[in-house]
Amino acid sequence: MRETPLLFARPSIGEEEIASVCETLRSGWLTTGPKTKLFEQKFGQYVGAANSIAVNSCTAALHVSLAALGVGAGDEVITTPLTFTSTANVAVHLGAKPVFADIDETGNIDPQKIAKAITSNTKAIIPVHYSGAACDMDAIMRLANEKRIAVVEDAAHAAGTEYKHKRIGSLQTASACFSFYATKNLATGEGGMICTPDAQLAAKMRRLALHGMSKDAWNRYTDKGSWYYEITEAGFKDNMTDIAAAIGLEQLAKLDAMNAQREKIASQYNTEFSKIPELKIPVVKSFTTKHSWHLYPLRLELGKLKANRAQFIDALKTEGILASVHFIPVHLHPFYRNKYGFKPGDFPNAEAFYNAEVSLPLFPSMTQQDTQDVIDAVKKLANWYSK
Repeated sequence: MRETPLLFARPSIGEEEIASVCETLRSGWLTTGPKTKLFEQKFGQYVGAANSIAVNSCTAALHVSLAALGVGAGDEVITTPLTFTSTANVAVHLGAKPVFADIDETGNIDPQKIAKAITSNTKAIIPVHYSGAACDMDAIMRLANEKRIAVVEDAAHAAGTEYKHKRIGSLQTASACFSFYATKNLATGEGGMICTPDAQLAAKMRRLALHGMSKDAWNRYTDKGSWYYEITEAGFKDNMTDIAAAIGLEQLAKLDAMNAQREKIASQYNTEFSKIPELKIPVVKSFTTKHSWHLYPLRLELGKLKANRAQFIDALKTEGILASVHFIPVHLHPFYRNKYGFKPGDFPNAEAFYNAEVSLPLFPSMTQQDTQDVIDAVKKLANWYSK
């Protein structure tokens, strides 16, 4: 039992990020400016995207992407029920109907279930690269291309993930949307990025992300800018600040090293927990050639245990290990049940996954002792609760 509890997640912020923020504060540029533009350029180069637009969250990235594609009233957007609510909320905000397709054993959306959910009203598909494992993008793109449906990737967990040796963000989808929330692999506190191969779509996304203005606001206050602008459409206030971008630039430089540390910890977990029949390690398919391991979603074999998931997590806390759960399926939340009539049992795979899932601590600054403490606690409880 640890004397100091091990947090579930902790951002890896060093002196480089602190110095970069201080430099930005002294520069006079606090909101969208040169740091943001440089971050867009560097992140686009990293993932292999032709166009990158920095925004203030992955939610904003998804919302802007759907809006730029013309998603609206009467349209349907297919996504997974095993995700954070924002993935579905953005469709609701635009007047569209969220439609869910169940998951496979990886936790990712099942292309066969997508095929059954497609109707004449389907305007977009949002696959979520759950935990940092890639979705089956070839299968999804075949469906989308056949039906002329846009694909918007929710890549909130997937900074650094590779699908068949291609980084997420470089695939030929309408867009890939990244999160830089405080717990993410690349953290700016709040922040996100849209990556798209389509220059025309990117231009529309840039306008929508900043009020629908004809020019970037920050250009108006440089010697190359002008006070004059036009509102070409009713846009949003989704731009990233230079303060966030200053952190992002330093985090990006460390991302591969931080992900490698995550992979090392996940490998140790896999080695130890694969030996225990009461536990099920994450299923990763071969097309995920680089897993970013944003999460480590351990699953309990509940039929072999005398405890449920909540009891297991409470016992871990007693051992000094703080775990979490990802995610409560979206269709089970009251808003979605009341508005759309969803009910328990509609998506049995997602519900079974949720009921058994425990997200273990996984972050780059964990020490070897931290990792061993997690392993020891989980093994102890698996043995204690074993039938």
